Amino acid sequence: MVDHVDGGVGALIMGLDGIAVDRYVRDGESIDIDTIGMEFSFILTQIRKASEVLAVGDLQEISIKAEQLVIVIRMLNAEYFIGVALRADGNFGKARFLLRVVAPRLIAEL
Repeated sequence: MVDHVDGGVGALIMGLDGIAVDRYVRDGESIDIDTIGMEFSFILTQIRKASEVLAVGDLQEISIKAEQLVIVIRMLNAEYFIGVALRADGNFGKARFLLRVVAPRLIAEL
């Protein structure tokens, strides 16, 4: 998936416990995708709790835009998520689209 998105740097499937199921980093990129995933797994847990308290429904997707990196995270189920990291000038819309398309297949494999 990363190689099919302009600006794609890396991706991972991770549990909310911070343990990666699978990861990929594009050749030539130096990004610690595991650490990024672990840090955001805690934040996702907090967002899920807030969603429950506010009764707004299940968390589906979040995105984080930083100066050098954009991260798009989509929940696969109550325990696992997929995250994609892009350079700031990457194709955010295509990354979101591909996450939405591959999610059902990944859910079936979990």
